[in-house]
Amino acid sequence: MKRVSATFRLSRGRRVALAACALTSLIWSVANVPVAALDAPVPLLGKGKTVDWWFIYKFNGHDFSGCGADSGVRACPFGGKVRTKDGANYSQQFVFASKDAGKLVQGNGCVGTTLTDPLGATFDQLYNGSPYFVIWNDQFYGDPKLKACGSSGNCDSPWGHSKGMLAWNDAGEGLVLQVSTPSWPAAGSAKHPRKAGNTLGCVSTQNNLSNAQHFFALKLSKTDLIAVLEGLQNSSVVTDPTNGQIARLGGPSDVRDLAEKLGQKSASKKFIKTQLSSGVLLISKPSGLNVPPWQMVSALLDSTSERTATWWASPQIYSTGKTTKIGCWDDAVLTKKPGAIDIAKTGTWDGKSIGLIGGQNHAKIGVTTSGDKHYAIFGDLNQQGTINPPKCDRSQNGRGGMFFVVENKELFDTVSGLLEGDSAPVKAK
Repeated sequence: MKRVSATFRLSRGRRVALAACALTSLIWSVANVPVAALDAPVPLLGKGKTVDWWFIYKFNGHDFSGCGADSGVRACPFGGKVRTKDGANYSQQFVFASKDAGKLVQGNGCVGTTLTDPLGATFDQLYNGSPYFVIWNDQFYGDPKLKACGSSGNCDSPWGHSKGMLAWNDAGEGLVLQVSTPSWPAAGSAKHPRKAGNTLGCVSTQNNLSNAQHFFALKLSKTDLIAVLEGLQNSSVVTDPTNGQIARLGGPSDVRDLAEKLGQKSASKKFIKTQLSSGVLLISKPSGLNVPPWQMVSALLDSTSERTATWWASPQIYSTGKTTKIGCWDDAVLTKKPGAIDIAKTGTWDGKSIGLIGGQNHAKIGVTTSGDKHYAIFGDLNQQGTINPPKCDRSQNGRGGMFFVVENKELFDTVSGLLEGDSAPVKAK
C-alpha cells in the first residue's frame, strides 16, 4: 500500500508540475500578444468607428456661425468652460470626409465636443486612454509654459509653425493628428489636465474659433511613426518631451529615442519626402530651407500646379504663374521648379461663398490643379513671406512645417469644390 501511495504521489507531482508549466506558458503567451492588435490608437469617425484617415474643415464664424441648428447642449468633455464667442464671433460647424467616404459632408453639432464627431471621438480615445504621446504647438499661449517661447507663450521663427499630436502604443503603432488651431490641444491625458481647458471651444486662452481651421488624422504603422517623428524633428516643432502635460514617452526604444529629441531647433536645410504605408505622402520643410512653402510642395510634386487656402495676410505671397521668377530658391536642394500657385481668396460650400484670407481662414489646405494625380494637401504653413530677395527667410519662408498629401479622387473633387471662388492676383513679390 505504501508503494502504491508513493507511486500515486509521484504521478500527482508530475501532474502539478505539468500544470504549472502549462499555466506559465499561457501567461507568457498572453503577455506577449502584440499590443498593436489590442489597443493601438486609431482615427475614429465616432465611438468604435475606425478609419485609416479622416479630414475635417471647421468653418469661420462669419459665414457659418455657431454650431448649427442641431447643436444641442454644448459641453466641455475634456475640461474648460463653454465660450460663446472668440473675438467678434465663433463657429464650430464643420464638414468631414474619410478614407471610407471621401466626399465632404456636413457634421452635426460642435466639432470636438462630443464622442460622436470624428475629432471628439478620436481625442477622447487618446485623452482618456493610456497611449504614449507627444503634442507640439508654436502657440500654446503660456499653458504649458515653455522656455523656448518666452513670456508671450508664442514661439516665433525659426521654430516650426506646426501643431498636432502623435500617439502610439507599446508596439509603436498609432496615429498622427495634424491641427491648425492655436492653443489646442495642450494636454494629452486626463491625468495631467490643462488649467486653461482642453476642449476645442472651451479654452480660456485664444483658440481662434472665429477663423476656419482644419484637422487631419492618419493611422500609422511603426515605420510610419518613425518617419513622422523624423519629419517633426526636421521641422523644429515646439514641444517639451519632459513635460507630462504634453508628452508621455515609451514604446520601442528607437521610437522613444526619436521622441526625446523633439523640441530642439534643427540645423537641417533639406526637405524630407516619404510615402507612408497608407499611400499618403509626407513632406517636411525645415526652417533652414528659406523658400516659399507651397511653391516648395509644388516642386516636390513634380512641378504640379496648386490652388491653396491659408492664413493669407501680410506679408502675402501672391499667386504665381509657371513663368513667375522665384528668386528665393535652392536649386541644389529643389531640383525642379514649381508650377503655378493660385491663392484662393474665397471658396464655396452649400451654395454659399466663404472667406479664405487671413482673418477668415486659418486652415492650410490645397489641391493640385494640373497633372494626372488627384492630390488634396493638408499643411502647417501659410503663403506668407516672399518669392524674391532680399530677406528670403521672411515669415513662413523661414519656418518649418509638415504637409500630408492624399491621393483620393473623391476627396480631391470635394475639396476642390470647397476652394472654388476668387483668386489673388499674380504679383512678383
